[in-house]
Amino acid sequence: MSAKDSMAKEYFADNARFADLCNNILYGGREVIRPENLKERDTTEVLTALGLDKKTIAMQKLRDIFKNASIKYTGKSYVVLIGVENQSDIHYAIPVKNMFYDVMAYGNQVKETAKKHRKDKDTTTSDEFLSGFTKEDKLIPVITITVYLGTKEWDGPRKLSDMFGDVDEELRPFIPDYRINLLAPREITDFTGFRTSIRQLFEVLKNANDKEKMQEVLQNDEKFSKVDRETVEAINLFAGTDIDIDEKDEVIDMCKAWEEQKNEGREEGRIRQAKVTALKLQKKGHSIEDIAECVDFDEETVKKWLVS
Repeated sequence: MSAKDSMAKEYFADNARFADLCNNILYGGREVIRPENLKERDTTEVLTALGLDKKTIAMQKLRDIFKNASIKYTGKSYVVLIGVENQSDIHYAIPVKNMFYDVMAYGNQVKETAKKHRKDKDTTTSDEFLSGFTKEDKLIPVITITVYLGTKEWDGPRKLSDMFGDVDEELRPFIPDYRINLLAPREITDFTGFRTSIRQLFEVLKNANDKEKMQEVLQNDEKFSKVDRETVEAINLFAGTDIDIDEKDEVIDMCKAWEEQKNEGREEGRIRQAKVTALKLQKKGHSIEDIAECVDFDEETVKKWLVS
């Protein structure tokens, strides 16, 4: 797993950020999903052709984040399985990738239900026995959200049919489609619905390629005066900024740090922050090659930092 993938997984696995993310893409920013009602799920999905044939070869895939969400809304209670897939780069086959994850999640539900029926020996017809599923059994809905953490415009597919070539229009109604749930910061027009510091991360990602706009955002939003350390580290890694982070600070004034960085020279600040990031990534076990790619310096330079 690359350094960016590792950080994104750790960052959004936090229940408060995960709930904030889901509420914005699923409920328009309303606080429906609450952090205390989220429960970790095993991120390893195993598909065994509905689990009935012992000779079937299992296929395993590892999700980034997968949680069980208990939702109380409009007077009713619901349970939903929500997965988050982080993309630091554009994935041009993302509909197939996410669709496969969802199929495996549903397949596992059928598998576990069939396993229980076999144990309890409570199927009443041959149809139910062969299906491993009865008319009364229900699936838990699965939602997969793709979070794009790049600074370029997303130009990848948004649904399975975007990946098709020419298709006979008479056939289209018979071809199942699959749409991804994409959150791309550059496409966000209103950040006020976010209640955690992922708002600051997404605002910086949106404006990372426009330094004047970035400065305007930092100066006009007081929330940037108190940004948690994890978010500033994520901003530096994904947006390519070099905000200075003191080892003892848990909260950073990004507005002040940005101005100080401008005054002392961008290159010096970039090198200093790259060293800090490189040391952190080394402690987490990442290779020199991976660290060099993330901090955008050559491997020899990074080696000198880490041994000095």
